[in-house]
Amino acid sequence: MEHSISRGMVILGLLLAIGMSAAAFIFGVQAKQIGATQQTITVKGVAEKAVDATNAEWSVTIKSRGEDFASALANLRREKPALEGFLAQYGFKAEALSYGAEDVQVHYETITNEQGREQSVQRGYDASMTVFVKTEDLQKVQEARDKIIDYQAQGHQLDVGEVRFMVGNLSDIKLALIGEATKDAKIRADEFAKNGNAQVGTMRSASQGTFDILAADGDTDSGDGGGGSYSTSTVHKKVRVVVTIVYNTKN
Repeated sequence: MEHSISRGMVILGLLLAIGMSAAAFIFGVQAKQIGATQQTITVKGVAEKAVDATNAEWSVTIKSRGEDFASALANLRREKPALEGFLAQYGFKAEALSYGAEDVQVHYETITNEQGREQSVQRGYDASMTVFVKTEDLQKVQEARDKIIDYQAQGHQLDVGEVRFMVGNLSDIKLALIGEATKDAKIRADEFAKNGNAQVGTMRSASQGTFDILAADGDTDSGDGGGGSYSTSTVHKKVRVVVTIVYNTKN
């Protein structure tokens, strides 16, 4: 009797196990089918804002030459206060200036020798140092950049860089534009879904593409890899943000 009961329990256990396995398989197939019906749509959102530069950076490199190392360096150090005097005329005092390291290098010239061959020979030393100007007075720095050619005409040797116009508070601007670009992406997604007889569901994923600071009348082909562009040549600019968002859709 006990043997028969034990055999029955074993058979019952096997049947239950088989039933549970079958149920798991059926429900698993159904879950896969439900997951397979989940559709998505990928859209890009764009937002732009006109901004003006808030500060400027400018570099001017002083150059001098001497027959020996010491004289080249001495000539360079005489040129430094002369340039500072020029910049002071436009309101750039000591606090607006910073300096690179003094540098002295051998000066070589190429000559043709008596045998008609070219060769390099040492002809003294070249010295240089870069002066950096940082300011929020954009008009003054442009005036100084325009007038420095007259200073050069007085015999001062310089390498003059272009003024770089920069935008402050970029983090705040970027954050606001990401919000606007996200709204733009949702509008585009709704339009695509409407044309496809579907509805936009929850956001599945989002990523930022390019963050560009462009000339006001400029454009960019930097794509959406995140690198972006930064135009520093103009005061008037536009900031552009691109985002890529994936939404779930439903019929």
